[in-house]
Amino acid sequence: MPTFSAPDGTLLAYHASGSGDPLLCLPGGPMQDSVYLGDLGGLDAHRTLIRLDLRGTGASAEPEDPASYRCDRLVEDVEVLRAHLGLDTVDLLGHSAGANLAALYTARYPERVARLVLLTPGTAAVGLETAGEERLAAARLRTGEPWFAEAYVALEDLTAGRGTAETFKAVAPFFHGTWDEAAQERNAAMVHQRNGEAAGVYASEGAFEPEATRAVFAEFGRPVLVVAGEGDANTPPPTATAYAGLFPKAEFAVLAGAGHFPWHDDAEWVAATVGAFLGR
Repeated sequence: MPTFSAPDGTLLAYHASGSGDPLLCLPGGPMQDSVYLGDLGGLDAHRTLIRLDLRGTGASAEPEDPASYRCDRLVEDVEVLRAHLGLDTVDLLGHSAGANLAALYTARYPERVARLVLLTPGTAAVGLETAGEERLAAARLRTGEPWFAEAYVALEDLTAGRGTAETFKAVAPFFHGTWDEAAQERNAAMVHQRNGEAAGVYASEGAFEPEATRAVFAEFGRPVLVVAGEGDANTPPPTATAYAGLFPKAEFAVLAGAGHFPWHDDAEWVAATVGAFLGR
């Protein structure tokens, strides 16, 4: 697989698949092996997906300095990859926590971003907080599920600040539009694909400057698409709507019945919606 050297010499890997113009994809987790993104529901039929394995994840090497896992420190890895690919500008997609990295890259290098896709985005980089009732409202769309009662109690505990490691495990069904065997297998696999040490550093003190990022976004006139899952308790539609409102002309789309990984809930919709946006 192709590799390149980060500014500090760390050897980083990326994966290319599909056809068409490149779309640089930043994974969430935070600090998750990019393999979980797959082909983003067939989006590779529209674009060549460039999935970056962030330092210390997937096939990328661990850095000598663990402090370099911090999100703002990762921005230069993305910029070196852009230059390595020979692109003057990039179409950029960030999923979940990866949207925080996409946000910081856009804020630091706005002239390098041609189009920006924020897919069920994390919002720490722009300082948006989700009200507990918004999370619970999204979760209540799943009332008829057999696992709902136990998971909902756990989510109530989390929103009240009473969460434990076991509580986080219990709310996993709310991140997936369908908590079937395939979703459970994906969820279990992702636990082992995440660099826990790196995740602990990713959003540490100093990583984000929301006011400065928002100021750049207010002047960012290039196309932006924000995608939400209707039942995503992590980034409910009201939060995603507020995120879109930070840009002069962002588009906003909600997939009915979807969770935090909408390409698993309706691959055709995600590929068509994101593909059409990128094709304009």
